Amino acid sequence: MLKSIPQIKHLDSMNFFLLAGPCIVEGEEITLTIAEKIRVITDKLKIPFVFKASYKKANRSRLDSFAGIGDENALKILEKIRAGIKVPVITDIHSVEEAAMAAEFVDILQIPAFLCRQTELLVAAARTGKVINIKKGQFLAPSAMQFAANKVIESGNKKVMLTERGTTFGYQDLVVDYRGIIEMKKTGLPVVLDITHSLQQPNQSPGVTGGKPELIETIARAGIAVGVDGIFLETHPEPSSAKSDGANMLNLAYLEDLLSKLVKIRQTILDL
Repeated sequence: MLKSIPQIKHLDSMNFFLLAGPCIVEGEEITLTIAEKIRVITDKLKIPFVFKASYKKANRSRLDSFAGIGDENALKILEKIRAGIKVPVITDIHSVEEAAMAAEFVDILQIPAFLCRQTELLVAAARTGKVINIKKGQFLAPSAMQFAANKVIESGNKKVMLTERGTTFGYQDLVVDYRGIIEMKKTGLPVVLDITHSLQQPNQSPGVTGGKPELIETIARAGIAVGVDGIFLETHPEPSSAKSDGANMLNLAYLEDLLSKLVKIRQTILDL
């Protein structure tokens, strides 16, 4: 399935693949800078890389939270990354109408966790012919994701992957059950571990999501050891000033060190 992603490189390295970038397109310069830095790192480590950024956020906690710079402006920046930096791009969609629109600018459409059961959205995404990444709802058992995947497959699109992003644990925390990765891999589809969103602490009293970025390496190491096909993480040169999800992001300065360690773990697993 990964071979169907345009411009993806290093598939012969046997490494995990990486979906990474900022949470949202904040502006052209910073988004292109992040994409280029990740590309350089992943080329060095021979990691297949897909740039990730939402062109808008439709599920912010508060009405006054930053939601984007405008759909057309953001999508054109993603297209510029795709054409100029020559890496595939993934972005979220939230409604049926967005599927065809976003598909003109990116290579992979992502279904947010809260929307993973929305049949019309999944069917619209499938009909674009793009690769579809479905994030597991925080409220779903891993085994239930086969039904979300089947909605896409039965709509004529077999290019599907699934993403674990933590399960609701009380009102303000998430937990990663690594058994779920094994369960979702039974579908035969690529399975991704979303590291940074799994460390969110949602529904905080100020109306801003919290997080535990100090555990990013812990979650990532365990995921690679269990055998995930890919990892997803959000990264930013200054997480404290990021306009969305800064509380659980990885500082871009630490990305190469983290990925270098994960590549070594991956190789050890392959050698067993």
